[in-house]
Amino acid sequence: MKILIAADMEGITGVVHWDQVMPGHPEYPRFCKLMTGDVNAAVRGAFAGGATSVAVTDGHYEGRNILIEELDSRATLNTGSPSRLSMVQGVDEDVDGVMFIGYHGRMGAVNAILDHTWSDERVSGVWINGQVFGEAGLNGAVCGHFNVPVIMASGDQTLCAEVREVFGSKIETAQVKKAVSRMSAECLPPSATAKLIEETAKRAVVNLKNKKAPKPLKVIKPINLTVKFEQSEMADKAALMPHTTRTMERRVEYVASDMVTIYLAFRTMLALAR
Repeated sequence: MKILIAADMEGITGVVHWDQVMPGHPEYPRFCKLMTGDVNAAVRGAFAGGATSVAVTDGHYEGRNILIEELDSRATLNTGSPSRLSMVQGVDEDVDGVMFIGYHGRMGAVNAILDHTWSDERVSGVWINGQVFGEAGLNGAVCGHFNVPVIMASGDQTLCAEVREVFGSKIETAQVKKAVSRMSAECLPPSATAKLIEETAKRAVVNLKNKKAPKPLKVIKPINLTVKFEQSEMADKAALMPHTTRTMERRVEYVASDMVTIYLAFRTMLALAR
């Protein structure tokens, strides 16, 4: 049984500020270590639950945050950018289940640490078939394209509620902090979150083995993507991509027949909107 651990950074143990997750800031190396610790806890739990293979994808910023020298030696690491499937790179390689470690709430969520959807500076909101999506939903839908379920997630209480809304009540969640605003939270120490993540990951894999895990997230086709940008100029640039439609309120729409194409279109629009 192969498990993919897709890791982001804003939902990692102790993170409450952009300085802690952005290269170049003094605090960043410290939180790379904490990110690696959360990932290692999930790796241990996955193997304890019965996984025979674990791959890790570093999905934050340019994918060069996890300290490979401290990564559990039983795991492999997808690192660097760009990669075709980005935050869930490797999900198309015979994966049985995915864990989201260190995820965060979607843009505009209340009491969600560093809430955003892909780009804090460019994206005001994302909708798939009229339903608001965050990064958990977008990446989970790509996993669903390959018939792979998301079985576990860690982050603050708002992220945990979001993934239960998106993937259903059977998803296992590890709440590592309680957000009280966008940049303030009551945080558990690493010794506590390591145990929590490991136990939750183990339970998630056991559920998967016993056919009690969530179903893969399937999006109804054709798929309509709507992205609302922060500025009109950004929407104008994004609409240069062929087959898009520029609509009201800085929104750009795109329609495709599969989720991978939608995912690539979304990322292409954001690249144009810089």
